[in-house]
Amino acid sequence: MAQYDVVIIGGGPGGYNGAVRAGQLGLKTAIVEGRGKLGGTCLNVGCMPSKALLHASEMFDAATNGEFAKLGIEVKPKLNLPQMMAQKAESVEALTKGVEFLMKKNKVDYIKGWGRIDGHTPEGLGKVVVKAEDGSETVLEAKNIVIATGSEPTPLPGVTIDNKRIVDSTGALSLPEVPKSLIVVGAGVIGLELGSVWKRLGAEVTVVEYLDRIIPGTDTEVATAFQKILTKQGFKFKLGSKITGATSTDKQVQVTVEPAAGGLAETLQADYVLVAIGRRPFTQGLGLETVGITPDKRGVIANDHFKTSAPGVWVVGDVTSGPMLAHKAEDEAIACMELIAGKAGHVNYGIIPGVIYTKPEVATVGQTEDELKAAGVAYKVGKFPFLANSRAKINHETEGFVKVLADAKTDRILGAHMVGP
Repeated sequence: MAQYDVVIIGGGPGGYNGAVRAGQLGLKTAIVEGRGKLGGTCLNVGCMPSKALLHASEMFDAATNGEFAKLGIEVKPKLNLPQMMAQKAESVEALTKGVEFLMKKNKVDYIKGWGRIDGHTPEGLGKVVVKAEDGSETVLEAKNIVIATGSEPTPLPGVTIDNKRIVDSTGALSLPEVPKSLIVVGAGVIGLELGSVWKRLGAEVTVVEYLDRIIPGTDTEVATAFQKILTKQGFKFKLGSKITGATSTDKQVQVTVEPAAGGLAETLQADYVLVAIGRRPFTQGLGLETVGITPDKRGVIANDHFKTSAPGVWVVGDVTSGPMLAHKAEDEAIACMELIAGKAGHVNYGIIPGVIYTKPEVATVGQTEDELKAAGVAYKVGKFPFLANSRAKINHETEGFVKVLADAKTDRILGAHMVGP
């Protein structure tokens, strides 16, 4: 029976970056991943493939809408969707192989299969049972078990995702055709990024959002300006609305939309529907009950500096509270391994940035103006439009602005938010 200092369950950004750091610190480490490839959601069906499509679709849109022509580049673009999808897949494959190489380089054992915790040994070591694709099981013993299992799409009541006509974010990355019409449920990062891909390629996109604004949690002024720009691009928004049902055929989807506050329902039709209302921690089947861990109603596992209530069991990434961001998971995993090794691991949650990779992009770090007002903090605002920026004018990308929030007395920067190129 193999014994380790650290066994990490989950091979996403938190898992594999934690494994690299553990190896660097001299800890005997194994990483368990059931997907068949390392990289997790982010690398396989999230951040990376979406960025590949965002870049490709942006180039196509620039060639189609006259942006290239302004620069003296005259082309007649022709969309080759299979090739666009193929180059996306090639990029992802290269990245996953790169992560696997990092495991070997840092002497981390990569165990393929689905891992679950199975209590402790009489000696107090944690047990992880790994079920391989062929059904065989291997038991690993560890002084420390790190749960880095990430998250999964949140289901929408009344709507069944079949990843044919009604898709989640994974399905939206591999549509077999450019929809004539697409309904996006949820005006968050995922919905707007993937909606942008298909909008640029020719789809009519309607975004249905339960709240009365887009990209909740971001600075309101930035979100308002961003929505105006997207509307100018051709996006349609139905805010303060909810989807209460959906039926699909081989060729289209029909959804029922109602005002979030109550009222008369209406019916919308589209070729495809993308459900992107958020993500939830993935904790099913992990055997948490064998070590006395009970996630809260959101699926979040409580922890104190990554330590759970169970001896020797740690958590990082999307199964903890806070924003579900790959770089947050990476920072947490590195800090967690440093704590396991007896060092002073630390994450500054006040300066975790976030970006929406649309065009224009949205970027944010620190506190928003809404948060400062709610906290009663005295602050001042500095704002500069891209219309007055020389590089932006040369590039014909002048929409948006940069906004900096600072302490009214000390000038300490409290937040920075921007929408623009």
